[in-house]
Amino acid sequence: MAQTPDSISERLTRLNDRFTRAERQLAGSLLENYPVSGLGSITEVAQNAGVSTPTVVRMMRKLGYSGFPAFQAELRREVEAKISNPIAKHESWAAQAPEGHILNRFTKAATSNIRQSLAQMDMADFERAASLLADESRALYIIGGRITRALADYFFLHMQVIRPEVTLIQSVSNAWPHYLLNVRKDDVLVVFDMRRYENATLKLAEMARARGAVILLFTDQWQSPVSNMAEVVLASRIAVPSAWDSAIVPMLIMETLLAAVQERTWSQTRERMEDLEEMFDQTRFFRKFT
Repeated sequence: MAQTPDSISERLTRLNDRFTRAERQLAGSLLENYPVSGLGSITEVAQNAGVSTPTVVRMMRKLGYSGFPAFQAELRREVEAKISNPIAKHESWAAQAPEGHILNRFTKAATSNIRQSLAQMDMADFERAASLLADESRALYIIGGRITRALADYFFLHMQVIRPEVTLIQSVSNAWPHYLLNVRKDDVLVVFDMRRYENATLKLAEMARARGAVILLFTDQWQSPVSNMAEVVLASRIAVPSAWDSAIVPMLIMETLLAAVQERTWSQTRERMEDLEEMFDQTRFFRKFT
């Protein structure tokens, strides 16, 4: 059976590692309202992405097109195929729910958030974050806010298994000076700060930075003020059809980062996990069926 050729959106995602930062920004813009976002003039496409028209031309060539007109011609063919295909008209995430059902609308938004966030991610930043977290010469401190403390707690629980010297800072700000007493130069402060950004979190980051700490920030696409002093910023798209923002993309990036750190430290991490399992066996906290 002949293999179905990649769609343009699939190609944008697959080739993301080959793109420059500006090209990744352009890819994210094209994917944001795909395929309509690519149907304007080259000037409009460039302006919408906040890049230059030469950047558009260069990325088109990396995608395998002779130029922007050839790219648009294939994009129009994709649109025509979707319109003429009666099956595509009825595709939805939850097949038993109407297309406009919250299950389908929310899933569509979350999937778009994942695609755009990954398309715009700088892999050098991701690798730098993994290196900082795996460096056991650096103590690790983690802080979250009113909502993001759940992400911070989850991250702390796993990092505590992976490596030593990991501290979860309490969300009560009057306890922060006690934690800051132990912060040394080049230690790492992991900050989770999504909108609405918290003034107290910003103040803690400023104080830790003044003591020489390196800041790794998990934030949203609008970026917390902490980003101005962070060495590494991992941004996620979080808007969904809900009164609350979504933690799906931050969780995805965080769990992938945990896996990357675990790979780098596996020999030590394995010993820690074996010790932990032995202690669980002694305490009989968990049931065993073998």
